[in-house]
Amino acid sequence: MSRTPQQIFESYVHAGSLSRDADALAAHFTEDAVFEAPLLSADSSFPRRMVGREEIRRAMAAYYAKPVESVRTPNLAKSAYVLHTTSDPDVFIAEIDTVFDTEGSGDGVTVSLVQIFRLRDGKIARVRDYFAPGLVD
Repeated sequence: MSRTPQQIFESYVHAGSLSRDADALAAHFTEDAVFEAPLLSADSSFPRRMVGREEIRRAMAAYYAKPVESVRTPNLAKSAYVLHTTSDPDVFIAEIDTVFDTEGSGDGVTVSLVQIFRLRDGKIARVRDYFAPGLVD
């Protein structure tokens, strides 16, 4: 039985943003997948474009290993997302508002972004992640 866009998205978010597990994240992608963050500059520490499951694994492992200057933890109770299906059953759009609590301050910041997913055989063949460039170093 094939997974729904919601199941794919939730598993993808858990593997990446929540667990920061590059192996688990890469397992969601086709062998020739493309992961793009087109709004980022070429010198961003977050990879702007990754091609292939192995490059996604390597690049995200390196990104997750970088020290974080100020720890921001996603607050799942305050965060929300809406998935939009399209006329193409292999394409869906995630509209996301993630609230990050800054450790020790009690303050939070909301990060709004859009991701466009294209699937093939139940795996992610392409994702475009549109988020504000200033949110990652």
